[in-house]
Amino acid sequence: MKTHHHIFLTAALFVIVFYDQDIGLNLGILGVVYALLTLFKTPERNRTRTFLILFVTSILSCFAFAWFGDFPSLLAVVSSLLLLGYRSKNRKLKILFLIPVFIINSVTSFCRFFSFDEWLPKKNMSGMWQKALAFIIIPLLFISVFFGIYSVGSDHFAAVFRDYELDINIWQVLCLSVLGFFIAFNYWNYAVERFVYKKNDLLDDNFQENDKIRKATYSFLDLDAERTSGVISFFCLNILLVFFIVTYNYEQFYEISKTPVQLSEETHERVNAVIMSIIMAVLVIMFYFKSGFNFDPKARLMKILARIWIILNAVLVCSAALKNYEYILSYGFTYKRLGVFAFLLLALIGLALTFIKIQKKKRNAFLFNTMTWYFYGTVLACSYVNWGGMITSQNMKRKDFVVNYHFEQINFSEKLLLKYADEKNDFKLKKKVMEKIKEEKSRPFLSKILYYETLKD
Repeated sequence: MKTHHHIFLTAALFVIVFYDQDIGLNLGILGVVYALLTLFKTPERNRTRTFLILFVTSILSCFAFAWFGDFPSLLAVVSSLLLLGYRSKNRKLKILFLIPVFIINSVTSFCRFFSFDEWLPKKNMSGMWQKALAFIIIPLLFISVFFGIYSVGSDHFAAVFRDYELDINIWQVLCLSVLGFFIAFNYWNYAVERFVYKKNDLLDDNFQENDKIRKATYSFLDLDAERTSGVISFFCLNILLVFFIVTYNYEQFYEISKTPVQLSEETHERVNAVIMSIIMAVLVIMFYFKSGFNFDPKARLMKILARIWIILNAVLVCSAALKNYEYILSYGFTYKRLGVFAFLLLALIGLALTFIKIQKKKRNAFLFNTMTWYFYGTVLACSYVNWGGMITSQNMKRKDFVVNYHFEQINFSEKLLLKYADEKNDFKLKKKVMEKIKEEKSRPFLSKILYYETLKD
C-alpha cells in the first residue's frame, strides 16, 4: 500500500468508527489499526528495538483506552502513536524534535495538501482508482464544501434539501471526514524540514572533540574567574540548602499539628517549593557544566561540591516524600497525593541523571533526551493502572471512608463500592452504582468502555 492508500483508508475508518458515537472503544480500534499499518509500512532498517518497544506500548495504550477511556489513557495513545510514527521514518532524529516536527506539519498541512505530486502517485494509477478520484472524490469534496456555504447563505436553498429526510447527518460526516483526513494526512505524510536534520547533532548525548576545549564562556569573565565563581556558588548553595533542609523538616515534623485544610495547603506549597528547587538546581549545574568544565582537571573541587549539592537535593526530595506519605496515612489516598509521589520520583530521577551527567561527562541534551523517555514511561504507568480502584480499596479500610467522594470523584471504583455496599447493607449506594453501570453499558458498541462491561448488572 502506498501513502495515499493509508491516508484514505484511515480517514474513512475514522468516519466509520466515530459517526454518531462517543469516544470509547472506537479510538482503541482506530489506534490499533494505525499501529499495525505503521509496522507493515516501516522499512526493515527502521525496525529498531526502540521502534518495536513503541509498537508494543502503542497496542497496550490502545487497549488501555478501550478499557478505561480516560484522559491518561488518551494521552498514552496519542503520545505512543506519535512516537511510533516518528521512529518509523526517523530512527536517528532526537526525540525532542517530535513536537516541533508535528506542529510545523500541522500548520503547513493545507499547503502540502495541494502539492498533489508529493503524496499522490504521478503515474501508473489503475483506471478504476483514477476515475474514482477524478469523477467522484474530488467533485464530491468541492460539492460538499460549497453546499455548506450556500446552505448558510440561503434558507430557501437549505430548505430544498431539508425536505428530504435522510438518515445521515451530513454535517457530522463532513466534519469527521475533514478531521479524519487531517489526522491521517499529517500522520502518514509528514515532512521533516532540512534545518531539523542540521540541528540534530546539537542534541547528542556526548560531547564532540571541539566541545572539550577549555575556554571561557563569556568574554568579560576568564576561565579561572568562572571556575572560582562556580566553587563559591556551589559552596554557598550547599550551606544554604543544609539550613533549608533543617528548617523544612522541623516545620514538617515537629511543629504543632494543624487542621486538615491548613496541612493540605502547606504540604502542596512545600512540595511545589521542593520541585522548583530541584529544577533550579539542575539548571545551575547545566550552566556550569555545559562544556569545558566537564574536562577541566582544575574543576575537581567544583565537581565535588556539585555532587554534594545533588545529594542534598535528593535528601530534600525524600523528606517531602516522607511527609506526603505521613499525610496519606492521616487522611487517605487521593489522585493529588499520588501525583505528588510521581512528581517527586521524576525529580529524583532528574537528580540521578544530573549526577550521571557530571560523572560521565555528558552534554546538557542528555538530561532532556533521557527525561523525555521517563516522562513517557510515567504517562504509560498512569494509563495502564486503575489508580481509582487502588485509591478506593485502600481508603475502604479507613474508619473515615467518604462514600460520596469516591463515587463522584474517583474513577473506576464501582466494583469496590458494590462490595462495600453489600458489606454495609447500603441499598441506596448499591442502587446509585448500579444505575451508573447500567447507563455506561447502554452506550452504543463503539462508544463502550470495556471496564464497565466486566461488571455485573
